[in-house]
Amino acid sequence: MRESRSLRAAVLALAMGSAMPALAQVSTAPAIFPAPVSLRLSGPSVALGDAVVLVREAGADAATEKLVRAVLTEAGVKNIRVETVLPKRLYLTHVVIGGAGGAAVRDALARTGGEVPAKAEGYALASAAQGDGALIVLAGRDGDGLYHAAQSLRQIVARGRVSSVVVSDYPAMPVRGSIEGFYGKPWSMAEREDHIAFLARFKANTYIYSPKDDVFARDKWRDPYPADTLSALGKVVDVANREHVNFVYAISPGPSICYSDAADLEAVRRKFAALRGLGVRSFYVALDDIEYTKWNCPADEATFGAPGQKAAAAAQAKLLNAVQADLTAAGHGSLTMVPTEYYNTTESPYKAELRKALDPRVVVQWTGTDVVPASISVSDAKNATKAFGRKTLLWDNYPVNDFGETTGRLLMAPYDRRQAGLSAELSGIVSNPMNQEVASRPAVAGLLAFSWNDRDYDVQRTWRAAALDLAGGDAGTAEALLTFFDTQHVAPTFGHLPWQPQAPKLRALIDTARDALADNDPHAIETALIDLGEAADALAAAPDRIRAGVVVPGFVHETGPWLDAAQLWGRALRLTVDGLAAARAGQPGAARYFAEATELTKKAAAIRSIAGATRFEGPVKVADGVLDSFISDAPGLIYVAPAPSPKD
Repeated sequence: MRESRSLRAAVLALAMGSAMPALAQVSTAPAIFPAPVSLRLSGPSVALGDAVVLVREAGADAATEKLVRAVLTEAGVKNIRVETVLPKRLYLTHVVIGGAGGAAVRDALARTGGEVPAKAEGYALASAAQGDGALIVLAGRDGDGLYHAAQSLRQIVARGRVSSVVVSDYPAMPVRGSIEGFYGKPWSMAEREDHIAFLARFKANTYIYSPKDDVFARDKWRDPYPADTLSALGKVVDVANREHVNFVYAISPGPSICYSDAADLEAVRRKFAALRGLGVRSFYVALDDIEYTKWNCPADEATFGAPGQKAAAAAQAKLLNAVQADLTAAGHGSLTMVPTEYYNTTESPYKAELRKALDPRVVVQWTGTDVVPASISVSDAKNATKAFGRKTLLWDNYPVNDFGETTGRLLMAPYDRRQAGLSAELSGIVSNPMNQEVASRPAVAGLLAFSWNDRDYDVQRTWRAAALDLAGGDAGTAEALLTFFDTQHVAPTFGHLPWQPQAPKLRALIDTARDALADNDPHAIETALIDLGEAADALAAAPDRIRAGVVVPGFVHETGPWLDAAQLWGRALRLTVDGLAAARAGQPGAARYFAEATELTKKAAAIRSIAGATRFEGPVKVADGVLDSFISDAPGLIYVAPAPSPKD
């Protein structure tokens, strides 16, 4: 007989009662994502109260203060008063925010045991009961670090209380974020703004604007943007600057540029100047997916010689070095580029020349050992450093779904198979997401958490945190999302086996049922069919729970066809389980169950992806190779002898 969860909980509570203090004094460490470098629980949680005093010091920008206020208001605080001095005795909750050097911040850190790490974007967050009130301090090594502290505050406040913690934290990698670098329908301006806000919640600092189908960045790169488009981009830049996310503008002149033509260099400068006028301070030249064995103009052959890998690298370096000089003169830091040979580390004339000729300040992107690599090791990254003469910025082509193997798929498996320790060999990581912005977040969130703290990255916990983020913290909706994510788990590569398996949780249950049926063990069969039936019900119910509970409306729109299909597949699996149970019991309805399941699978298989949403369209796939094969095979997995005829 199985012991119920409630019974186990009651027994555990009784067993612990004599050994633990009263339950009201028990506190647990909150979950902060990305995982901080150091988190220590320092006491029981503390009630915030209705009124809070905000002590604001230099270094706290308007966006940081706004976020802190929103966290407090959401927690039930009704009155927030601003002061400039932290009193000796506290009668209310005091929240101190500012740079590491302020007097009130130093005092608050000393009282709570907090310490700001001497790292870029580092921060301290500490909270504890003080006097008759509470003290919370958010201190940043810089403005970005302070904003990250506010994002962590959001995660330690719940139900009107704040956890007593001492957090010291900083990122492992300097660059963390995403690159809108896919083919097919670009994101809307509103989607970009929402994505940047999502990046900020997971403490990312970079968004690279490089959609392949923006004609004014690629095919018509010399032409100015229309005024309305430029204005809309400016609003996205404003959001990025508020959210402490670096907006990087990329131009892709490779298909038509004449490297030796001074007019084309001026065209690049004009395009960057237009974006600089919007507040952009970081720029990028993309030279990927172009032909480098021919020139676009005769003058290039006269200047750089016969077309070829070495000549192409020399021409590109000349352009990039000139742009880098412009940025240096303007005080805008490093240019980023993606080379024509953007994957593998095989030595070539192109890499050798680029390594020799390219200004060392220019950041080089690299996609790993393949366009879509199954894994990336520390050794791979070290080899890339040697190949390009500098630490590379990893362009990770996951969860992008703009290539043939991803037709009909959403890629929602967690970020995995990237080795801890990569932070020592990379300058950062950016994800290339799907055309579906919100549906990309479960995978992108993992990449952001890994790039913040690769050594303490927990794949499954971060995946669940991403689901909770979409669910607005509702655990039931998050579980429904994880059930759905499992059916979209496969991660294809270019011409190789997928580097993430399809539907691992569901497959395990199906494999158990197959094995039990093969062994003809009655108890094992009953148990396996009960478990599989519960999974079928959960899958059938998940889409409605997701539609009702997900707080980001774009998710339901983007995944609509897959949700519809998943519901049908869940119902078909339920019918299949019922058919197997009926067949074992010798009931006459088994064939009907199997037939109804087949009809539902036909309806599910006919559902197609949203027209125009992705580069390749087709029937949506839901746990393909797992659900479909089991439902198809099920009638043959159990044999029931026909009932004897009346003649017998």
